Amino acid sequence: MHPFRKAVENRDEAAIEALLAENVVFTSPVAFNPYPGRAITAAILRGVMRVFEDFAYVREIANPDGRDHALVFTATVGGKQIQGCDFLHFDEEGKIDDFTVMVRPLSAAQALAEAMGAQFDRIAHEAGQAGQAAGSGEEARS
Repeated sequence: MHPFRKAVENRDEAAIEALLAENVVFTSPVAFNPYPGRAITAAILRGVMRVFEDFAYVREIANPDGRDHALVFTATVGGKQIQGCDFLHFDEEGKIDDFTVMVRPLSAAQALAEAMGAQFDRIAHEAGQAGQAAGSGEEARS
């Protein structure tokens, strides 16, 4: 089992964030523009963990070099059954630098968009706090 899958299944937010590269780009199934950076990606993933019920990975697919993984999942959101896939690319250090999610059916994607929209202020706040903490850490080391 891949460490990312294990972290998600254990709902281990710290382990999930530790697997994200600083320059990770998250591409959402319900937003047009991708989200660059560890802080916003980690905040989005925490939001997803709050809105998904009965989440389970049902299949794991990896290419031979281990740099690309596809994790197929099922969950419930807003009373709708959702099926999706996390497409992960790993950099030379084994950190996720590209994270793309696709989901189906459309009615479940719409329920996900609504549920995540309700999380947006909290996600932005969490990402901002993480950015401020990282910034203050840089200042402390300067």
